[in-house]
Amino acid sequence: MTNLHDTLEKHISDGPVPGAVGLVARGDRTEVQAVGSVDVAGTAPMTRESIFRIASLTKPLIAAAVMMLIEEGRIALADPVGHWLPELASPSVVRTPDGPADEVVPAARPITVLDLLTSRAGHGFPSDFSLPAVSPLFSDLKQGPPQPQLVAAPDAWMATLSRIPLLHQPGEGWLYNTSSDIQGVLIARVSGSPLPEFLAERLFEPLGMVDTGFEVPPGKLDRFTSYYRADPAGGLELVDAPDGQWSRRPAFPSGAGGLVSTADDWYAFARMLLADGSVDGRPLLSSASVRQMTTDQLTPAQREAGRVFLEGQGWGFGGSVDIEVTDAWNVPGRYGWIGGTGTAAHLTASTGTVTILLSQLELAGPTAPALMRDFWRCAADE
Repeated sequence: MTNLHDTLEKHISDGPVPGAVGLVARGDRTEVQAVGSVDVAGTAPMTRESIFRIASLTKPLIAAAVMMLIEEGRIALADPVGHWLPELASPSVVRTPDGPADEVVPAARPITVLDLLTSRAGHGFPSDFSLPAVSPLFSDLKQGPPQPQLVAAPDAWMATLSRIPLLHQPGEGWLYNTSSDIQGVLIARVSGSPLPEFLAERLFEPLGMVDTGFEVPPGKLDRFTSYYRADPAGGLELVDAPDGQWSRRPAFPSGAGGLVSTADDWYAFARMLLADGSVDGRPLLSSASVRQMTTDQLTPAQREAGRVFLEGQGWGFGGSVDIEVTDAWNVPGRYGWIGGTGTAAHLTASTGTVTILLSQLELAGPTAPALMRDFWRCAADE
């Protein structure tokens, strides 16, 4: 695997991306390349140990934590979530998705744990962000780009959510993002532990994910990258510096996009999934749970309705599943996701392949998607 460095370097030296870390693993071969700098000023070189805001790469980790509770018998896929989340015990649903947010009908059935895991609970982002019932997700819940210090604590957040109607009846439509945040609250209430503690004890420590969490402690800030978005003039706007929003624990630990991590930490999680849920021969998840997570759960109509997010893909638990070969890197069954902060992580069980790309530039700009496409193409060619 010799082209990875050159692929990353092309986008760092010829474009506005300050730096990136790429990891490609297949079987017992692993290559990691770190290129560029941790910020636009070039204050320090990017390294394999650099820490990134992984945004929506948080979602598969949260789904795995829910599956742990299911395996322990503390919850079940068919359970209504209202027992632990009374704010969602009697939800209302807009009469029509494009209708006024105050024209509602009762939910036809309760929201279940499975609805949350498959992002079919009724809350979340549709293909059309202009729908009236979607606006409160941004204005009241602060959904969207991660901004951890601006979000209310879980109980207050859930109280606000209870006043926002569902866009679809439970189980009927796939909607992005919000279900993963609700899963984080569910994990804390079922386990009786704050989400950061539960993840640290049950997932991160067994996997050796020593740099993954909802905040970066002072001793690691020198490895924490800056986070940018493209500005209208073609340059970069600083969104968050190392001593910014992730330098202290947020009130609301976001299961949809709040974690920081490194390439090697996420690779440890991917290796566990490729090993059918085992770590060094010890089961962390059952093989059945891994299969459920990495299998498409959607109907053709639901995939079509979510095509803005899911072109050629379905959805498992916490991540997408490729179902169509639209490019060289789209292998049916490939599981993973991309993060809005310029991150991507996927694994393919049939080939034992893992690809992880971490950069600092929001996907809203034109360069980061090109970087990802070239990275995936490089990984597929190796």
